[in-house]
Amino acid sequence: GIVDKKKVIDGTGTKPGDVVLGLESSGLHSNGYSLVRKVFSEKELKRYSGELLKPTRLYAKHVLPLVRKMKIKGIANITGGAFYDKIPRIIPKGMAIEISKDSWRRPWIFDLIKKKGDIEEREMYRALNMGIGMVMVIDRKSVDKAQALLGKTGLKSHVIGRVMRGRGEVEVI
Repeated sequence: GIVDKKKVIDGTGTKPGDVVLGLESSGLHSNGYSLVRKVFSEKELKRYSGELLKPTRLYAKHVLPLVRKMKIKGIANITGGAFYDKIPRIIPKGMAIEISKDSWRRPWIFDLIKKKGDIEEREMYRALNMGIGMVMVIDRKSVDKAQALLGKTGLKSHVIGRVMRGRGEVEVI
Protein backbone atom coordinates (compact mmCIF):
# COMPACT_ATOMS: atom_id res chain seq x y z
CA GLY A 1 0.00 0.00 0.00
CA ILE A 2 0.86 3.65 -0.10
CA VAL A 3 1.03 5.90 2.93
CA ASP A 4 1.74 9.61 3.04
CA LYS A 5 5.23 9.92 4.56
CA LYS A 6 3.89 12.23 7.31
CA LYS A 7 1.40 9.53 8.38
CA VAL A 8 3.81 6.61 8.72
CA ILE A 9 3.71 5.13 12.23
CA ASP A 10 7.38 4.40 12.87
CA GLY A 11 8.05 5.06 16.56
CA THR A 12 9.04 8.69 16.00
CA GLY A 13 8.31 10.75 19.08
CA THR A 14 8.26 7.76 21.43
CA LYS A 15 9.67 8.71 24.82
CA PRO A 16 10.00 7.30 28.32
CA GLY A 17 6.65 7.44 30.08
CA ASP A 18 4.59 6.63 26.98
CA VAL A 19 2.25 3.71 27.47
CA VAL A 20 1.66 0.46 25.66
CA LEU A 21 -2.00 -0.15 24.98
CA GLY A 22 -2.88 -3.80 24.37
CA LEU A 23 -5.87 -4.67 22.18
CA GLU A 24 -7.56 -7.94 23.07
CA SER A 25 -7.21 -10.84 20.65
CA SER A 26 -10.07 -13.15 19.73
CA GLY A 27 -7.92 -16.19 20.53
CA LEU A 28 -4.74 -17.75 19.22
CA HIS A 29 -4.96 -15.92 15.89
CA SER A 30 -2.39 -17.32 13.50
CA ASN A 31 0.46 -17.96 15.89
CA GLY A 32 1.50 -20.97 17.89
CA TYR A 33 -0.29 -23.76 16.05
CA SER A 34 2.86 -25.89 15.73
CA LEU A 35 3.24 -25.66 19.49
CA VAL A 36 -0.46 -26.39 20.09
CA ARG A 37 -0.28 -29.53 17.91
CA LYS A 38 2.65 -30.80 20.00
CA VAL A 39 0.83 -30.10 23.26
CA PHE A 40 -2.59 -31.58 22.53
CA SER A 41 -3.54 -35.06 21.37
CA GLU A 42 -5.81 -35.38 18.34
CA LYS A 43 -8.73 -36.00 20.69
CA GLU A 44 -7.90 -32.84 22.67
CA LEU A 45 -7.53 -30.79 19.48
CA LYS A 46 -11.09 -31.78 18.59
CA ARG A 47 -12.30 -31.13 22.14
CA TYR A 48 -10.89 -27.59 22.19
CA SER A 49 -11.36 -26.85 18.49
CA GLY A 50 -14.00 -24.18 19.14
CA GLU A 51 -11.48 -22.15 21.13
CA LEU A 52 -8.41 -23.04 19.07
CA LEU A 53 -10.02 -22.15 15.75
CA LYS A 54 -11.73 -18.88 16.60
CA PRO A 55 -11.32 -16.58 13.60
CA THR A 56 -8.49 -14.08 13.83
CA ARG A 57 -9.65 -10.60 14.77
CA LEU A 58 -8.83 -8.01 12.14
CA TYR A 59 -8.01 -4.65 13.71
CA ALA A 60 -8.40 -2.16 10.87
CA LYS A 61 -11.96 -1.10 11.77
CA HIS A 62 -10.89 -0.64 15.40
CA VAL A 63 -7.60 1.17 14.81
CA LEU A 64 -8.42 3.49 11.89
CA PRO A 65 -10.64 5.81 14.02
CA LEU A 66 -7.71 6.24 16.43
CA VAL A 67 -5.21 6.93 13.67
CA ARG A 68 -7.53 9.63 12.30
CA LYS A 69 -8.10 11.34 15.67
CA MET A 70 -4.87 10.98 17.64
CA LYS A 71 -1.13 10.36 17.48
CA ILE A 72 -0.20 6.67 17.50
CA LYS A 73 3.57 6.50 17.99
CA GLY A 74 4.07 2.78 17.40
CA ILE A 75 1.89 -0.17 16.45
CA ALA A 76 2.56 -3.91 16.20
CA ASN A 77 0.45 -6.94 15.41
CA ILE A 78 1.29 -9.69 17.91
CA THR A 79 1.79 -12.74 15.71
CA GLY A 80 4.76 -15.12 15.39
CA GLY A 81 7.54 -13.90 17.65
CA ALA A 82 4.85 -12.26 19.74
CA PHE A 83 6.04 -9.95 22.50
CA TYR A 84 9.80 -10.42 22.22
CA ASP A 85 10.23 -10.11 18.45
CA LYS A 86 7.41 -7.83 17.30
CA ILE A 87 7.33 -5.09 19.94
CA PRO A 88 11.03 -4.11 19.76
CA ARG A 89 10.51 -3.19 16.09
CA ILE A 90 8.26 -0.26 17.03
CA ILE A 91 10.52 1.57 19.45
CA PRO A 92 13.42 3.84 18.56
CA LYS A 93 17.02 3.38 19.67
CA GLY A 94 17.62 4.07 23.33
CA MET A 95 14.15 2.86 24.40
CA ALA A 96 12.81 -0.35 25.90
CA ILE A 97 9.38 -1.60 26.91
CA GLU A 98 8.19 -3.21 30.10
CA ILE A 99 5.00 -5.30 29.83
CA SER A 100 3.02 -6.19 32.95
CA LYS A 101 1.45 -9.59 32.33
CA ASP A 102 -1.01 -9.02 35.18
CA SER A 103 -2.56 -6.00 33.45
CA TRP A 104 -5.05 -8.04 31.43
CA ARG A 105 -6.94 -11.27 31.93
CA ARG A 106 -5.27 -14.05 29.98
CA PRO A 107 -7.81 -16.36 28.27
CA TRP A 108 -7.99 -19.84 29.78
CA ILE A 109 -6.74 -21.60 26.65
CA PHE A 110 -3.26 -20.11 27.10
CA ASP A 111 -3.06 -21.38 30.68
CA LEU A 112 -4.14 -24.83 29.52
CA ILE A 113 -1.48 -24.87 26.78
CA LYS A 114 1.18 -23.80 29.30
CA LYS A 115 0.20 -26.40 31.88
CA LYS A 116 -0.38 -29.30 29.49
CA GLY A 117 2.84 -28.65 27.56
CA ASP A 118 4.93 -27.68 30.61
CA ILE A 119 6.02 -24.60 28.69
CA GLU A 120 8.21 -21.91 30.22
CA GLU A 121 6.59 -18.51 30.70
CA ARG A 122 9.03 -16.72 28.39
CA GLU A 123 8.33 -19.21 25.59
CA MET A 124 4.59 -18.65 25.99
CA TYR A 125 5.08 -14.90 25.43
CA ARG A 126 7.41 -15.58 22.51
CA ALA A 127 5.18 -18.08 20.70
CA LEU A 128 1.64 -16.91 21.55
CA ASN A 129 -0.25 -13.62 21.78
CA MET A 130 -1.52 -14.47 25.30
CA GLY A 131 -4.78 -12.61 24.65
CA ILE A 132 -3.26 -9.42 23.21
CA GLY A 133 -3.48 -9.28 19.42
CA MET A 134 -2.07 -5.82 18.80
CA VAL A 135 -0.19 -3.17 20.76
CA MET A 136 0.05 0.57 20.31
CA VAL A 137 2.43 3.06 21.88
CA ILE A 138 0.67 6.28 22.80
CA ASP A 139 1.18 9.30 25.03
CA ARG A 140 0.00 8.72 28.60
CA LYS A 141 -2.46 11.64 28.28
CA SER A 142 -4.18 9.93 25.33
CA VAL A 143 -5.14 6.68 27.10
CA ASP A 144 -8.72 7.62 28.04
CA LYS A 145 -9.47 8.95 24.56
CA ALA A 146 -7.95 5.88 22.88
CA GLN A 147 -9.84 3.44 25.08
CA ALA A 148 -13.10 5.31 24.56
CA LEU A 149 -12.67 5.22 20.76
CA LEU A 150 -11.77 1.53 20.83
CA GLY A 151 -14.73 0.82 23.11
CA LYS A 152 -17.07 2.43 20.60
CA THR A 153 -15.91 -0.16 18.05
CA GLY A 154 -16.56 -2.99 20.52
CA LEU A 155 -12.92 -3.73 21.34
CA LYS A 156 -11.50 -3.99 24.85
CA SER A 157 -8.05 -2.62 25.51
CA HIS A 158 -5.72 -2.46 28.49
CA VAL A 159 -2.70 -0.40 29.48
CA ILE A 160 -0.22 -3.27 29.53
CA GLY A 161 3.14 -1.56 29.65
CA ARG A 162 5.35 1.46 29.51
CA VAL A 163 8.24 2.84 27.52
CA MET A 164 11.51 3.47 29.34
CA ARG A 165 15.14 4.04 28.48
CA GLY A 166 16.95 0.91 27.34
CA ARG A 167 18.48 -1.06 24.51
CA GLY A 168 15.42 -2.08 22.48
CA GLU A 169 14.45 -4.98 24.69
CA VAL A 170 11.04 -6.02 25.94
CA GLU A 171 10.68 -7.30 29.47
CA VAL A 172 7.52 -9.14 30.49
CA ILE A 173 7.13 -9.02 34.26
